[in-house]
Amino acid sequence: MASHPTSPAPGAPARSRWAQLARDAAEANAFYAPDMLGAALDHLANGTTIRMVEAHAGGSLIGVLPIILQPRHGRLPLACTANWMHDHCFFGAPIVQRGSEIAAWRDFLAQLDAAPWARGFLHLESIDAAGANAAAIEALCVEQRRGWREIHRYDRAMLRSDLDADQYWETHVRAKKRKELRRLQKRLADMGTVETRLLADRTELARWCGDFLALEASGWKGRQGTALSCKPSDAAFFRAACASALDHGRLHFLRLDLDGRAIAMLVNFRHGNGAFSFKIAIDEELGRFSPGVLIEIANLHAVQSDPAIGWMDSCAAPDHPMIDSLWAERRSIVQYRIALRGSGMVRLRRAAAFHAANGIEALASLLKGQG
Repeated sequence: MASHPTSPAPGAPARSRWAQLARDAAEANAFYAPDMLGAALDHLANGTTIRMVEAHAGGSLIGVLPIILQPRHGRLPLACTANWMHDHCFFGAPIVQRGSEIAAWRDFLAQLDAAPWARGFLHLESIDAAGANAAAIEALCVEQRRGWREIHRYDRAMLRSDLDADQYWETHVRAKKRKELRRLQKRLADMGTVETRLLADRTELARWCGDFLALEASGWKGRQGTALSCKPSDAAFFRAACASALDHGRLHFLRLDLDGRAIAMLVNFRHGNGAFSFKIAIDEELGRFSPGVLIEIANLHAVQSDPAIGWMDSCAAPDHPMIDSLWAERRSIVQYRIALRGSGMVRLRRAAAFHAANGIEALASLLKGQG
């Protein structure tokens, strides 16, 4: 197993292997593809040891899973092993080779079973319930009679349709809402020149990133201290991820300008035939024009007119009031708890942690039902 603490971060040879694997991934995940993963390892580790578990078969790399140790499992005082989900990671499916999904997970779990540092059980966050990884995990756990449990599930908006943008808009958005948005577009155009652009020129990237960081910081995220620019490491991650993705043809960066000044910006990252919506920033002083919705309309046209993008995950929270009203499709996201094995006392401690977590949850659910 390759176990690399992030200081120093894994170098060019490892990232080259990951890039080759990502080109033949069974399940797209821009957050674990080398563009974003490399930027995250370089800037977001913050002293945390990230172990890059690599699965192999026949001498070839068939999977990469970033792992951390967590001192707690949610509210439970149980240490566990988990996939690495930093603050700006919204999907947790590891990169596994198409056609080798079960083999990759067999190797992942065997390595974690044998690893003296692995604690408790494996907690996997943000997995597509209908994806290749979920299917492999469930099939392998059944085959190995390994304990596993789905511990949380929610649906979030996604865009997956063969309709063109205009047809989609008319089919899935209420007529009253469409009329109101046309009125807002006209009112905004009365104020000046409105232009929508998709980043294509590498020389403009630094300015666009700066514009986005400033626009995001000007709103509620800036006031709450959660905007990317509030932490130098977050801003550096954002710039590095955008630069790497653009250089590899995987950045999808939109802006809506009024007289040359950005009033809404949207950043998406692509992987395979899919894309992931990452961050949106708007000028809140122009909130009466719904700039966030207007740029999502532009995004709908950009995505549906691009034959290389088959779908887009909103990466939004469940029941999101804005995107749920615009996109009709849903993606079910799950969390898994998977038993880890071992030998001797290690096996007993791991089994105890797995059953304790299950038992406490079952008891809490029972008490809640009686309340």
